[in-house]
Amino acid sequence: MYEESTTGNGFFQIIKGVALALAFSFLTAVVFASALKTFPIPDKVVYPVNQTLKVLCVLLGSFAFVRGEKGYLKGGAIGLLFTALSYLTFSAIGGDFSLGWLVIVELFLALFSGVVGGALAVNFRRN
Repeated sequence: MYEESTTGNGFFQIIKGVALALAFSFLTAVVFASALKTFPIPDKVVYPVNQTLKVLCVLLGSFAFVRGEKGYLKGGAIGLLFTALSYLTFSAIGGDFSLGWLVIVELFLALFSGVVGGALAVNFRRN
């Protein structure tokens, strides 16, 4: 079974997980924005699709890089850090930094997704 030799390994797992989640998020945002320009997609579909894509990004980042013990904590950290960084990035792009209850919902959703992804990652990799 994989043992962590230092606490730095967990830190780098989180950083790599967040980086993958952010990269995948930007890619899916561009693809979805292109689809919005190309196809007549109703406005009421945009928010649920964005949230689903964010959940998938956090799950991917957590599942790809979390190893060792306490996967749920590392995954949760990936979810929270991803949400904070993506909020800042997309708010800067959009020019609107207003905080609302939807940001809180996104934080809890990302936290839950990260916890699930991290727990799955460490349990599926057991020998």
